Amino acid sequence: SLSAGLDLPGRFLFATLTLMTLIAILVFIEEAAYIYRKIPSSKRSIIIWINAAAPVISATSCIGMWIPRSTMFTDYTAAIFFAIVIHKFLMMMIKECGGQKLLLRRFENGLFTISTGPCCCCCLCLPRVPITRQTLFWLKVGTFQFAVFRPVLIFLSIVLWSNGDYVLYNLSPKGPALWISCFMGVLTLIALWAVGIMFRKVRSVLTCKNIIPKFALYQFIVVLNQLQTSIINVLATQRVIPCAPPLSSTARGSYIAQQLLIMEMFLITVISRVVYRRKYHDLDPLECMDEEAGEKKQAP
Repeated sequence: SLSAGLDLPGRFLFATLTLMTLIAILVFIEEAAYIYRKIPSSKRSIIIWINAAAPVISATSCIGMWIPRSTMFTDYTAAIFFAIVIHKFLMMMIKECGGQKLLLRRFENGLFTISTGPCCCCCLCLPRVPITRQTLFWLKVGTFQFAVFRPVLIFLSIVLWSNGDYVLYNLSPKGPALWISCFMGVLTLIALWAVGIMFRKVRSVLTCKNIIPKFALYQFIVVLNQLQTSIINVLATQRVIPCAPPLSSTARGSYIAQQLLIMEMFLITVISRVVYRRKYHDLDPLECMDEEAGEKKQAP
């Protein structure tokens, strides 16, 4: 068994990381109960989904750490869940603006700046797009397509893998892994671009809703779960991360990625509890800043 092959420091590390995962799950359960009690029903499920991202990634990484053969399935489970969370984050920004109708009224005659990351941050010549019901629809499509097509591509990968045609680290042009990975990368960039366009427009309005730290936490999860893991896997594939019998380079890379994610997602879960744990209200964001200013003036 895995535990029998570990020395004392290895067992201590695995036990510590498992404990961190359990604490992250307990913190999330407590936070979900708080959100259910304190937050209006229109935003409740969306915020619970977003808060669940870090503990779910931590849990799947912990399972993959203890059961190495399950790594492909745990990674794919986390990937599917986070694809849904990206769409939920866009919807949360719209909900925090009071919904689509109030958002359109607030930004009437306004423009979306589409020259933003990760797709077009260098294309400053791109025209700004009017904020209409149609442009909002396309932003929703930008994230929704990721939540739909990523599970489909992952299911296709598992089917090909079960037939012996899909090898995760074989990036030969003749194999399906390279093409599926490239297509998934394009879908990811489109989804992140849609969220970036919306955030750039609403961040000043939603300052009273702590949207900037919420977006920062979301960005950290994107970078750590997507970019960091991909870099470690590439380094392992190229044998930059040396093998340590009985672990191959790719197995060691997978262990390193999982252990880092557990620690990072634990910290993000704890910070998310602080950022999201506030008394929410159904005030129209148009009046949010004005009301706070009015209360200060009326104070004796």
